[in-house]
Parts: sequence; C-alpha cells; structure tokens
Amino acid sequence: MSGAAAQALPDDFMYLREVAPTIRQDIRYAGGNNFVGRRLPGYEAAECIVKRPVAEALARVQQDLARQGLSLKMYDCYRPVRAVQAMVAWSRDGAETPAQHAYNPAFRKADLFRLGYIAERSGHSTGAAVDLTLVRQDAPAAAPFDPNRLYGDCTADAARRAPDDAIDMGTGYDCSDLKAHTAAAGITPAQRRWRQLLVAAMARQGFVNYAKEWWHFSLRGAGGGAYDFPIVRAR
Repeated sequence: MSGAAAQALPDDFMYLREVAPTIRQDIRYAGGNNFVGRRLPGYEAAECIVKRPVAEALARVQQDLARQGLSLKMYDCYRPVRAVQAMVAWSRDGAETPAQHAYNPAFRKADLFRLGYIAERSGHSTGAAVDLTLVRQDAPAAAPFDPNRLYGDCTADAARRAPDDAIDMGTGYDCSDLKAHTAAAGITPAQRRWRQLLVAAMARQGFVNYAKEWWHFSLRGAGGGAYDFPIVRAR
C-alpha cells in the first residue's frame, strides 16, 4: 500500500489491511447483504478504515487469536455520517418487506430507533467502533449471497441464515433481536462460550462491547467527532 493512500485519509485514520492483513473483511454495507438490502451511501469500496489506535489494537487481538487457530472477521468499521442518515431514513419510511424483516423478526422496524438498535449518531462515524466476529483460520469461504433468495431470519439455525463462514454465535450479524444481546438466554452453551471468548479477547486490548449487539465493540478513548468522507479503495 502506498503512503499516498494513507495520507488521503483524514487525521489518524488508516486502512486496517496496513497493519493486520490477515483479518478477514466482509464489509456488509458495501453491498446488498444487510438489513437495508442495498449498498449504503459513502461505501464506495468494501474496505475497513479505522483510527490508527483501533487498527493497532485489532492487530494485537488477531495475534492473540491466531494462537488458537482463529481470526477476526470485520463486518463494518468506519461508517460515513451519510450512511447513518440513510439507516435512520430507512427505519422511518414505513415500508416492511420480508427480506428486511429477516433482520428484525420480533419488532417493527419503526420500533428499532426507540429500542436502541438504530441511532441518529454512531460511534462508527468517529472511527472508534467496529462490528466483527470470529472465524476459524481454515474455514472455507461461504457461498455467495443470493439477493433473490429468501433466507431464514437472523435468529434461525445457521444453516438457514444467509451464508457466512464465521463461527455460529447464535444469530446472524445485524440481528435486531433479544437473542443478539451479548448475554442473551436462548442460545446454546457453545454459542455462549464463543461470545465470551470474543468479548474477552477484545477486552484485553481495551475494547468495550455493546450489550445489545454481540458483534459491536468500541475502543476506549479513541472516539471524537463524526466524519463523512467516503470509503474508497486503497490505491
């Protein structure tokens, strides 16, 4: 990666690949495999961009997990403000479709804002928050996502959900449901152990989990103002 690419980013932001190239990336909002069902504004490339301290801390987590044959897998990193605004608009547009409802099977999407699953401001826009999971290093790539197929909802058994090569944590990513709460009841002992392993590995490097989303973590002290620059491919 060229120095020019890094210098094109504001302040202390960087591409995660620069310091942790072995971390898998599946940036969902750069495509259609997400709760909105389309690429969000500002996601011009499927790249993980974060503040430098966040990237360095994630690299240390990755080193720790590698000893266990595991890897991190990123679902989302820095999120432009314009994408957050698109999420809020989606939650208020009054439309309910089966594909969208797969991510919030127990709630109307109009309730997601009130229940704390969607917010007008996101820590992702500061470059300090990330969405991620665990994957075995030797796991084969998942089957391609088929936008024309109606998969099981995010609380269904892993085999019925949209394809993912990650370890089964009990729900899919971006699942707005009580079952996705990190300490939720109703998941298997194995799924609970995997969640606890992820939280512990992240906590050792200063990350704090959001209790309503097992995949969401923020690095203490790395926040700040929100940004709206687009995510583009590193040159």
